[in-house]
Amino acid sequence: MMLKLAGKTNVKSKSAFPVCDMMVGSDMLLIAGPCSVESEEQIFAIAEQVKSGGANMLRGGAYKPRTSPYSFQGLGRKGLEFLKAAGKKVGMPVVSEVVDTRAVFLACEDVDVIQIGARNMQNYELLKEAGRTDKPILLKRGLHASIEEWLNCAEYIMNEGNERVILCERGIRTMETYTRNTLDLSAVAAVRELSHLPVITDPSHGTGRPSLIGPMCLSSIMAGSDGCILEVHYAPELALSDGDQALLPEQFAAIASQMKKLWMFRQSLVEE
Repeated sequence: MMLKLAGKTNVKSKSAFPVCDMMVGSDMLLIAGPCSVESEEQIFAIAEQVKSGGANMLRGGAYKPRTSPYSFQGLGRKGLEFLKAAGKKVGMPVVSEVVDTRAVFLACEDVDVIQIGARNMQNYELLKEAGRTDKPILLKRGLHASIEEWLNCAEYIMNEGNERVILCERGIRTMETYTRNTLDLSAVAAVRELSHLPVITDPSHGTGRPSLIGPMCLSSIMAGSDGCILEVHYAPELALSDGDQALLPEQFAAIASQMKKLWMFRQSLVEE
């Protein structure tokens, strides 16, 4: 596997870079929020809830690539403005997805981290455009992508000059039907072996079942993950997208508390 930038060939230590007051790659990331920004009131309320529950970064989709063209597609630029304002109010950096090259410039004005979703992992023009920005890029693994393909997509971003890439294992498509996807925790350990880039997981998409999110978050930490990105909604049954996999704020707070304890335990193992 030829990885001139994302691989460990020339960089022996793990990469770390700042996002506002945190250091990605050394601090545990706990990114939480709704799948979609639905209204100003909604994102402000959830921002307060996830902040008090232990999150250190706020997520929310403004541009939503959906399986059906009739599903809610997001609020677009207005959604980004609401997200930015909510993050500022609670004092958290914000993450949101871009779906085409036209949205990258606009997103740079409102978000602290640009997300490239699973469906766009191999959208090479989008990867290159994201690589020309000065924003950290959260790159999700594609549904059918190999680890090599995923890391090469990070290489596309870094080749344009942006070396601040966060990899995200969000589950791959397998024969299993009980879970929405199959969260590949072996990929987390593999990425730690092959690359110096920080890596997180998305147990919300990886399982599609709130009851399984907690165990997968804890397993992710022990596999070497730098944190998780989770979907949280105060009324999942009313959510305009992915309500079935959203945690309630109190569920999120309980998981966040367990993750922080396990993170400290993992750190103690490294120090021994």
